[in-house]
Amino acid sequence: MPLFATCARGLEAVVARELTDLGLPAVTPGRGGVHFSGDLRQLYLANLWLRCAIRVLRPVMNAAVAGPDDLYEAVRAIDWTAYLTPDHTIAVDCNVRDSAITHSHYAALRVKDAICDQFMERLGVRPSVDVEEPMVGLNLHIFRNEAVLSLDSSGESLHKRGYRPIQTRAPLNEALAAGIVLLCGWTKETPLADPMCGSGTLPIEACWIAIHRPPGLTRRRFGFQGWLDFDVRLWAELRNSARASAANRLAAPIAGSDARGDAIMFSHQNARAAGVGHLVTFTVRDIAAWRPPTPVSGTVICNPPYGERIGEEKDLLPVYRNLGELFQGRAAGWTAAVFTGNPRLADAIGLTPAESIPLYNGKIPCRLNIYKP
Repeated sequence: MPLFATCARGLEAVVARELTDLGLPAVTPGRGGVHFSGDLRQLYLANLWLRCAIRVLRPVMNAAVAGPDDLYEAVRAIDWTAYLTPDHTIAVDCNVRDSAITHSHYAALRVKDAICDQFMERLGVRPSVDVEEPMVGLNLHIFRNEAVLSLDSSGESLHKRGYRPIQTRAPLNEALAAGIVLLCGWTKETPLADPMCGSGTLPIEACWIAIHRPPGLTRRRFGFQGWLDFDVRLWAELRNSARASAANRLAAPIAGSDARGDAIMFSHQNARAAGVGHLVTFTVRDIAAWRPPTPVSGTVICNPPYGERIGEEKDLLPVYRNLGELFQGRAAGWTAAVFTGNPRLADAIGLTPAESIPLYNGKIPCRLNIYKP
C-alpha cells in the first residue's frame, strides 16, 4: 500500500535515509515528507523507528476538487465500512493551501459529514467524533484543486516520544533534534557534548541513536491501534524485538550541561523517563566554564537561543562569541554544530561553517552550521 511520512521541511532526505535503512521499498522524497510503500508490518516499523518524521499517513483518496461539494462527493464515494464501523470514533485534521476551498475547518466538516451520511444511509447509525483521541484519525491535505485524504497511522505526532512531560522554555522538537544529530556527522563511536542542553533533548536523542533504541517504544498509543485490521500479535512481536535489540551501554560518552539548574533538573528527569538516565551525564555549568568531557575529540552540538523566543538579539551576542572562542580553544579538534535561526548571531561566532544546512523550527527558517576542526 502507498504510504507517506510527513516531516519538517529540510528533513526529507534524512527521513528517506531512515526508511531505506529499515528496508522499506519505493522511497521517494517529496516536499514536507517522503513517499514509500509497505504492508502492515512495514507501516508499524516506520512508526516505531522513524526518528525525524511527524506522521505516517496511508492515503485512501486522491481527487480533484473545485469546491466543498466536490470534496463531499469524492469522500462519500469511498466504501468507509472497509476502514471503520459505527462504533468507531473519528476526527479529521485538515490543512489547505492555494485552494478554492479556503476554510480548513469547513473542509474537515464536509469530510466528516460525507462519512457519517454514508453510514446513516447504509446502516442507520453513524460514527461519533472524538477530537482528542479518535479511534480512526483522518488527515486531509488540499493543495490547489487536489485533495488527498489519508488514514493517520500515528495518531499523536511522532515527535512526542513520551519522555518529556515537563519542558523548559522554547523546547527543541524531538524529531528535529534527532535530525540535527543525524545531520551533523556524529557517530556513536565518538563523544558528543551539548554545552547549552536546556531540557536535554539533543543528548537524549543522540543516546537513543547510539544504543539503537527506537523512539516509539515509550509512546502510549499509535493511531493504527484503532484500525479494523490492527494486528496485535504482530505489533507486540515488533516491539519486543526492538526492545531486545537495544544496547545497554554507550561506546563513547554523551554529556549535556547548562547554566540553569532547573534545566539540568529537567534533563535528569527526562533522561530517566527515556530510560537512559544511567547513560547520559548532565551537569550545571556556564558556557564560559565548559570543558570537554573527555580528551578524545568528538562533536559539540548546541541549540542556543536566537532572539525569536528567548532574549533579545543584542543580549545574545556574547553567547555566540563565547561559542566561537570555545570552538577555537577548549574544543579545538572537535567538530561543532550550531542550530540557530539568526544569521547575524551566527556570524558572531566568527568562524566559517564547512556546511550550512537549511531547516525549519516550526515556521522559523533556521540553519544547522557545522564547523570542522
